[in-house]
Amino acid sequence: MPLNNRFADLLPEITAWRRDLHAHPELQFDVHRTAGIVADKLREFGADDVVEGIGRTGVVGIIKGKNATSSAVIGLRADMDALPILEATGVEHASQTQGSMHACGHDGHTAMLLGAAKYLSETRNFDGTVAVIFQPAEEGGGGGREMVNDGMMERFGIQQVYGMHNMPGIDVGKFALRPGPMMAAADLISIEVTGKGGHAAMPHNGIDPTIAAAQIVLALQTIVSRNVNPLESGVISITSFQTDTDAFNVIPQKVTLKGTVRTLSPEVQDLTEHRMHEVVEHTAKALGATATLNYQRNYPVSINHAQNTGFAAGIAEQVAGKDNVDADTQPLMGAEDFSFMLNERPGAFIFMGNGDSAALHHPEYDFNDEAIPYGCSYWVQLVEAALPA
Repeated sequence: MPLNNRFADLLPEITAWRRDLHAHPELQFDVHRTAGIVADKLREFGADDVVEGIGRTGVVGIIKGKNATSSAVIGLRADMDALPILEATGVEHASQTQGSMHACGHDGHTAMLLGAAKYLSETRNFDGTVAVIFQPAEEGGGGGREMVNDGMMERFGIQQVYGMHNMPGIDVGKFALRPGPMMAAADLISIEVTGKGGHAAMPHNGIDPTIAAAQIVLALQTIVSRNVNPLESGVISITSFQTDTDAFNVIPQKVTLKGTVRTLSPEVQDLTEHRMHEVVEHTAKALGATATLNYQRNYPVSINHAQNTGFAAGIAEQVAGKDNVDADTQPLMGAEDFSFMLNERPGAFIFMGNGDSAALHHPEYDFNDEAIPYGCSYWVQLVEAALPA
């Protein structure tokens, strides 16, 4: 079954939903307007059950097939939150909330899953149950973790779970996925370097923590280049360097470094954390300072299950054609908290082309509405193939 013609008819309606969501972005768990719209529409479509407040502000809609002979339950997930970015698109539906925008396409993800839910509620051409999952706080808040910890999988009996994300640089109408690690673990690091402050003209009377901190930044890069197997992947990025003074003539007492660590395997993650403690503490000590590392494991690796990935690739090929599906795409070092759901249930995460748009998290990014029929068709055909009537 190729691209579903019903979504060509629904495209103006779904696009209007998407643009309304884009104009009213909400951050992290504070997605009350968005979640309210989602819940209202699911009830309007005739979903059998709509539950709000899962994982604080998440929404789950339950849609049952025509036949009740199967106990199978499949979960489909979309994220709802935006980013704290000042929008620069200039489009008519641009953000009306200063300093917030949908710079990652979650407005499109939510609209596409709503479109699929409308169709599935009308046709019910499947045997079993679909749980449409609308998740808050993907952008750093761990909303996927909160929904899992709230007992979502057990409460709704979800047995498989699937996710989808748009991807700039991939043509509209194309898909990409891979079995195994799809996206990286993302850990948060904070390093406090302490010296002995003083006058900038007399550094010999103190211990300059900025020198120690600068050496730590450079030394940390040797972990990836000299400790991690060259055939494995790792990224250490220090993104913030702050002193406890902004004076021109004062050597500070303390420097705080912040950043992120990305890895694709638990072994590399363990090695990196262990070596970071050693490098941070001993580099500072060699320069007379002290330093402590706070290493926080945040999002785990997103690992696609092989059987589910093969199934998802086959569905994408039905929608877009075999030549338009990359079933062994390279993993990305970006992170996704859909990983928490994949840790609980077998499933797969897929990329869908957004065309030649600005990059994700860029102030000029906008979701490409031409991709909507492809995403909706993928969801519907996945359900009807996984739960055949």
